[in-house]
Amino acid sequence: MSRTDETVRPALQAAWDRPEVDVTLRVNGGRHRLRLDARVTLLDALRDHLGLTGAKKGCDQGACGACTVLLDGKRVVSCLVLAAQCEGREVTTVEALSQGDEPHPVQAAFARHDAFQCGYCTPGQIMSAVALIAEGRAGSDEDVKEFMSGNLCRCGAYPNIRAAVRDAAGG
Repeated sequence: MSRTDETVRPALQAAWDRPEVDVTLRVNGGRHRLRLDARVTLLDALRDHLGLTGAKKGCDQGACGACTVLLDGKRVVSCLVLAAQCEGREVTTVEALSQGDEPHPVQAAFARHDAFQCGYCTPGQIMSAVALIAEGRAGSDEDVKEFMSGNLCRCGAYPNIRAAVRDAAGG
């Protein structure tokens, strides 16, 4: 093997092992052009490439809900969605909810009902609650419990979270 082959082959293999894609993400009303490894999740693109750290990396397996965001208005666990799959779709994170100094009604209800302890799961809980209310699924405590079951709170603030969601939903 020539000296050129010794340097070119590893570079080609690296490119093959880490295919990059150009992605334009629409996040919180803005457009962001990124060149990413095709395997980068939406969560990692938001946190590591756009500096939006509201969505948390909890389990990185889609089981805890700490990374919940809205994708075209529907809640998703962003650790299981590839950023490249979000081309042309609208992503909304917890950072976009408040209007200036005015919190979103769900954020205000969470504060009123002390619906958090350590706060790690709170952004995901809030994003899930926003979608739950928009879906019209906050009719009872049992509904809220069922449709928020994908968002775990390790501190056990569930009664306060349900109260906050019901309050924000007007019930």
